[in-house]
Amino acid sequence: MSAILIKSPALTIKAGPRALKHIREHGLRPADVGILPGAAGGPKALGIQGLDLALFGEWLPRAPRERSLIGASIGSWRFASACLPDAAAGIRRLGELYTAQRFAKGVSMAQVTVSCRLMLEQLLEDQDSQVLANTHYRLNIVVVKSHGLLQHDHRGALGIGLSSVIGSNLLGRPRLARHFERVILHDSRLPPPLGALNDFPSRYLALDAGNLRQALLASGSIPMVMQGVRDLPGAGPGTYRDGGLLDYHLDLPYSGDDVVLYPHFTDRVIPGWFDKGMPWRRGCNTRLQNVLLLAPSTDYLARLPHGKLPDRKDFSRYLGDDAGRERYWRKAMDESRRLGDEFLDLADSGRLADRMQPL
Repeated sequence: MSAILIKSPALTIKAGPRALKHIREHGLRPADVGILPGAAGGPKALGIQGLDLALFGEWLPRAPRERSLIGASIGSWRFASACLPDAAAGIRRLGELYTAQRFAKGVSMAQVTVSCRLMLEQLLEDQDSQVLANTHYRLNIVVVKSHGLLQHDHRGALGIGLSSVIGSNLLGRPRLARHFERVILHDSRLPPPLGALNDFPSRYLALDAGNLRQALLASGSIPMVMQGVRDLPGAGPGTYRDGGLLDYHLDLPYSGDDVVLYPHFTDRVIPGWFDKGMPWRRGCNTRLQNVLLLAPSTDYLARLPHGKLPDRKDFSRYLGDDAGRERYWRKAMDESRRLGDEFLDLADSGRLADRMQPL
């Protein structure tokens, strides 16, 4: 269905000051986009699948160029899918594989980890080298190295460690430096698309065929849900976990003058996972000045089952009814084509600027 036939807007569109000025003066062309961030958010990715398909399957290929994709958690899995030889097929396969995951009540961290490892194998289908050699996309994967009790997967120790993190974060986000080190694994052909990272201890490592899968698995390893990845190849000894713990919505200092096109789950940029309940913690305007953020509108969400995108709580909501959850998630994926249709219509007609709001 074309977005032109839909009366209520499916997208909320926000832009940082530099992106706002550029698009108002020149419009938006695919060639303008050099960076795409992908946030942590688990099954929410399924709810914007149609937007990913429009971008990677149709719009960006109109102007092939070198582009940096930087993702945490499911964001890194989305972008690894887009780096497969057929981006649209990869994105659809991720949606189907994720939807097909089934977990019994009381499932252990080890069991979830095994399931996710298998899902990753089925997603990549031994095409790791093609992901790393993609002609146009350069993949960047955000993980964290855990310190203290967060190194362990024993629920008791991990629970105490997470309580300490929550307390530190309440006192100030910089205090998370005692708990985590940011590690960004990147395509060896291009440095990460970022300026100086002075907020937390951070380092860069090159991606290769020997650490791609471990990096992707680590980037999605949510504490208390999955086991951490031990001794990530090239990163040294330690336990590596979900990059969204520090960089939930990737509030990062993006470098260069290109538009940073951000297909997102929400119209708000939340710095870290532990900031979700702290509405005063918002993305930095200076860091996000080149960002153009695309997110489902309030009206769009209200029309979905349960009035929201899919999320991890749906595994509990539909416990014992996996078929019902799968129908719901597939409905959300199908509906998300509206998001992609609307973006293409606005960009192609030159009306995108009319819909933009300040980020």
